[in-house]
Amino acid sequence: MLTFKGLKKIALAAGALAWLSAFQASAQELPQYTQPLTDDKFDEEFKDYRLVYEDSALYEMPTQHEMRKENLAPYQVVTNTFGKNWFAFATAGYHTFRGDNATAGKFWGTCSPDFGIGIGKWFTPGIALKIEFIRSESKGYTDWMTGHYGYGDPFIGDNGEPYRHMKTRWWDISASAILNLSRLFLGYEGYNSPRLMNQFMLSAGIGGVHHLGYGHSYGSDNEWSGHLEFQYSRFFNRAKRFSLDLKARGIFYQSNFDLQYGQGNTANQKWDCNLGIDVGFTFYLDRKRDRGWKMSSTHTYTRDYSERRYRKVLAKEIEVEGNKWNEITFYVFYPNNYSGRNDAPQIPDAQVNAIDYLTAGIFTQKRYTDNANVAQGLLNGSSLSRLHTQDIPTEAANSNFDLDFFPRGYEMGEGPISLSTARDSMVNFRERAGYYYAPIYGDKHLWHYRIDDATLDQKLLSEQNYYETNTFGLNAKHGLDVIRTNFETPENEFLVSLADMYAALTTNEGHISDHADENTVAKIRDIIDSGVITSIHVEGLATSQDNYTGPNAREVGLTRNSALSENRAQTVIAWLKQFGKFQGIDSKTYRVNSFKNAVGGIGRVDDPSTRGLNAKLNRCVKVHIQYMIPPKGKKKS
Repeated sequence: MLTFKGLKKIALAAGALAWLSAFQASAQELPQYTQPLTDDKFDEEFKDYRLVYEDSALYEMPTQHEMRKENLAPYQVVTNTFGKNWFAFATAGYHTFRGDNATAGKFWGTCSPDFGIGIGKWFTPGIALKIEFIRSESKGYTDWMTGHYGYGDPFIGDNGEPYRHMKTRWWDISASAILNLSRLFLGYEGYNSPRLMNQFMLSAGIGGVHHLGYGHSYGSDNEWSGHLEFQYSRFFNRAKRFSLDLKARGIFYQSNFDLQYGQGNTANQKWDCNLGIDVGFTFYLDRKRDRGWKMSSTHTYTRDYSERRYRKVLAKEIEVEGNKWNEITFYVFYPNNYSGRNDAPQIPDAQVNAIDYLTAGIFTQKRYTDNANVAQGLLNGSSLSRLHTQDIPTEAANSNFDLDFFPRGYEMGEGPISLSTARDSMVNFRERAGYYYAPIYGDKHLWHYRIDDATLDQKLLSEQNYYETNTFGLNAKHGLDVIRTNFETPENEFLVSLADMYAALTTNEGHISDHADENTVAKIRDIIDSGVITSIHVEGLATSQDNYTGPNAREVGLTRNSALSENRAQTVIAWLKQFGKFQGIDSKTYRVNSFKNAVGGIGRVDDPSTRGLNAKLNRCVKVHIQYMIPPKGKKKS
């Protein structure tokens, strides 16, 4: 009689074999076998069980690299290459020179204009380096007999002492570090975001100053300078390519910038300085898509391991006293250019889940903040692209919604996720919901559904592709027949819909209950509750469609779509790990690779439309949850 302890051992071994069949295993993953299994050892250990397979062979296993990912904080970014995020700037203003005798005469006698130009680079959203050239002069007052920059006739100062006017012309070149205080305290706002249109920065650095027209024999015509600056920048559109700047800054010099000496040839005060106010502008030099930073949701590292030999088992089914190795299979279908990795609303304490958006989201999840401005724009027929918007928090799909008069979710069978931006449609929605919905604007185009920030500026081949105007119910029970027709479905796969899986892991209530099958949900729960999960295999798939037409278009397209394929798979894994038994499963049980028969996770689509069935079928993730059910009457340990 097979005990459950023995069954558990078989389940572990079966999971290891499935893992090994994808070239992902090592001997250390099975603690009871510290050495590779030989043919004799394998047959001895599994002599009581019948293995059903087409072929079995031993192979030499070279050193492998296991790719592991860890979730990071959502505000972290991926730094760009050295050639990106450069900017140029120019300023003009007035400053006052504060030397040893700055108060001897009128304040305006110490003021001079200055002009500056420079170039810089942002290394992260919060840290930059700039180099600046300033051309100016400094004016003030000096002792009437010992002042070496003095000119003109003496005059009696406010303190009754005689002075002369002084002036020195100079240029200064400096290097300064910049801290973007707004982003350091509030976080990076994201690419093409309406947030942080007003930004505050602090910079500090060191430079060298050279005096012009130096015709005396005292001191030096070159000296060090210290720079400190506080800057306010105002941007005028989401692209943030241009800003007007207001700067308060000081340039500091040690002791005798004005060659003013006191008794014993020492300066009357330790520091001389120019303090001023400047206005100017900053222009960001990169192309639009190169100016932002990608948000980092995962960190990848590798671990090397080697395995001399392994056994390749092609079958997926192992029978043990009537119990089968089986799997729950479900697909997750995504809109074009959407993986879920950047899907976070700018609303405090509002959690967004990409799967919630796919099952119950509304359009772009954005709304205009000022109804009056939108209404005026609709009446005038003017563009709404510059109006301020905010994100709407995504609701769980097992909820009953207040806004239930329009389709929810992507490929859920109710209808397409896009709404028209025509006036009648927007006004009708505002009358019922209380606000105007807003599309996502990018590169002079508007998306009618949520996409990733990283792909915001990608231009689609056809204007019609910015809309979602049909649905096949691929994420709901209604679309399973379409999936069976277009994808291979082995007999041992229990094919369910995303809606079925969502309802099984949460509750089969509210919106999701209309799109999930009650009997299927009950069966999924029974399997998860009573079964032993041995492997979770996630395959990512993206389409071959791409809009880039540069000289390296093929490489760019492969990189973009391979990343989408990978990110879509990781999004589903992150969602599964939130629930019950999936939380405690070892990370090595999860495997991610490209979709079967798809090179690099990219499926060939010849249709130029991104909203046709062929395109929709190739934007998905396939999830295999492999499990075993203990014999009846046996308790799980």
